[in-house]
Amino acid sequence: MARRALVALPLLLAADQTMGASAPDHGGAARVDTRLEDRIVGTWGLVSYKVEDEETGKLIDTMGGTPRGRVIFTKDGWVAFHLEGSERKAATTDAERAALMKTLVAYIGRYRIEGDEWVTSVQTAWAPEWVGTEQRRSIRIDGDYADVTTPWRKMPNWDDGRLSRSIIRFRHLP
Repeated sequence: MARRALVALPLLLAADQTMGASAPDHGGAARVDTRLEDRIVGTWGLVSYKVEDEETGKLIDTMGGTPRGRVIFTKDGWVAFHLEGSERKAATTDAERAALMKTLVAYIGRYRIEGDEWVTSVQTAWAPEWVGTEQRRSIRIDGDYADVTTPWRKMPNWDDGRLSRSIIRFRHLP
């Protein structure tokens, strides 16, 4: 339990005190808006993707050492999320195509910000059971990086149906 707490602690810290507020106006200087709603907009590239097993606290490298992907947040409230594991190869059989699903997470929907979380109302997804659900993610933005943590849940593509959560890092792309 202590190991799990040490791993998760940096990701579960409350959002920066400046989030949700604007910088004060000092004698006519331009205001800098630091609200999460404004900071999240744009394209983010996947840096790392780990999965933590709730029972053991073990970090599982489900997406490999060099996963790739993007999450794109628009100003008008849409999010497109597509992440895939490293070293994926073109499938030649149905079994190989099915195996590729274990290294993919993709969905699109409308999002909203609630405190330090983004909530997506999923409209399309790689996993049909996600369509029509709300997916909630804690997010902490520090400079060009965003650390994202999912709630504990059973994912359809890894950890043998046990409770786990994803710990993801993105970098804001120009």
